[in-house]
Amino acid sequence: MTSNDPRDLDGKRLQQAMQTLGRDPALRARLIALLRESEALIAHEGSVRDDVTGPIIDALHLDTDQYEKVLADGTRFQFLYRTKIARDFLLSESEHPTHVWEPQTTKLLLELGRDLQGDVLVGGAYFGDQAVLVARQLAGRGLQVHCFEPNPQQAVMLQRNIDINALNNVVVNVAGLWSRSGESMRLDGFDSFANMVAAQDGSGFDTVAMDDYAQRQGRRIGLIQLDIEGAELAALQGAQQVLARDRPHVVFELHRTYVDWSNGLRATPLCRLFLDLGYAVYAVRDINSHREMPGQPIELVPLDSVYLEGPPHGFNMLAVPEAARVQGSAFRIVEGVSPKLLPHKAPHLHHPVGGF
Repeated sequence: MTSNDPRDLDGKRLQQAMQTLGRDPALRARLIALLRESEALIAHEGSVRDDVTGPIIDALHLDTDQYEKVLADGTRFQFLYRTKIARDFLLSESEHPTHVWEPQTTKLLLELGRDLQGDVLVGGAYFGDQAVLVARQLAGRGLQVHCFEPNPQQAVMLQRNIDINALNNVVVNVAGLWSRSGESMRLDGFDSFANMVAAQDGSGFDTVAMDDYAQRQGRRIGLIQLDIEGAELAALQGAQQVLARDRPHVVFELHRTYVDWSNGLRATPLCRLFLDLGYAVYAVRDINSHREMPGQPIELVPLDSVYLEGPPHGFNMLAVPEAARVQGSAFRIVEGVSPKLLPHKAPHLHHPVGGF
C-alpha cells in the first residue's frame, strides 16, 4: 500500500529525485553553477561546501559520471565523480584552474621537482591529480614518474590522463606499496578512502617494496609521495635501502585514524623512521580541497610545534635530508599553528599567515 505521507522520512525519494535531475548534463551544470554562486551568500558556522552545497551536488551524480577539465597551463584531466577531490575540482572558481587538489602540496611537489637528480615515485597516484603535473615538469629531463595505484578504475583514468597529455615518462603500476613484495592485498573502503588489507583468497593485487622496485628498474629515486591511507609506514619500511642510498625528499600523509600522536609527532613510528636517518621533518599547511592560493609561500610547521587539537584528522608531512632545502623564498616556517587550513575556523590557528 502506498503511503500518502508527504514527508520523505528516509530520504529515498529525495535521493531518487536528485539523481533524476542529474541525468540531464545541461540541467546538472546549471544546478551546479547555481549552488556554486550560492556559497558566498549562505550564512553558516561550518563549511558551507561540506555541509550544505556539497551534499546536494553529490546527490546529482552517479559514480560513473565523468568530467574533463583543462588547467591554466593546458594540462587536461578526465576524472570520475566519486569523492571530494572530484567535487571540489569541478567547483573550482576559475574555468581553467592552476591545480586539481591541495594547492600547497601541489606547489611543494613542483618546487621539489625543480632540482631533482632522481626519479619520482608516487604511492596512491589516483587519477594523476598531482603525478601528471610533476611528470609534465620533468619531461625532457631524463627522469621518470613511477605511479602505484591499486584501484583498477582509477588506474585506467590515470593512464588516460597520461595519454591525453602525451606524456612518455610515466610508468603505471596497478599494485600497492608495502614492506614486502609479493603479498596479496585488497582495498577495503570506497575509492580514495580505501585502505589495504590482506586478501585471504589471493584475489587481490600484489604488493611491491620500493627497494625491490628501484633495484629492478635500476633507477635513482629523488622524490617519494605517499597518500595510501595508513600504509605509509609499511611502504617506507620497504624503502630503507632507497632512503639510505638516494636520500630522496618524501611527502607523506599522516592521519590520526592510523597513527597515534597522543605523545607528539616526534614519537610516532613514521617520524622516528626519518629522524633516525637524519632527516628534517615538517608538517605541510594545506587545505584539503581545491582553492587558488596565488602568491602564498609553502608554510611548514616544525615537528615539535604542530597544533594537533581537534577531531581525528590528517595532513601531509615533508621529510628532507637537508633542512637548507626549505629555507628559500618558496617556503615560510611557522610555529604553533595547525597544518589544517580551514577558512571557517580560528584564523590564528587555521589560516595562512596574512590570511586567505
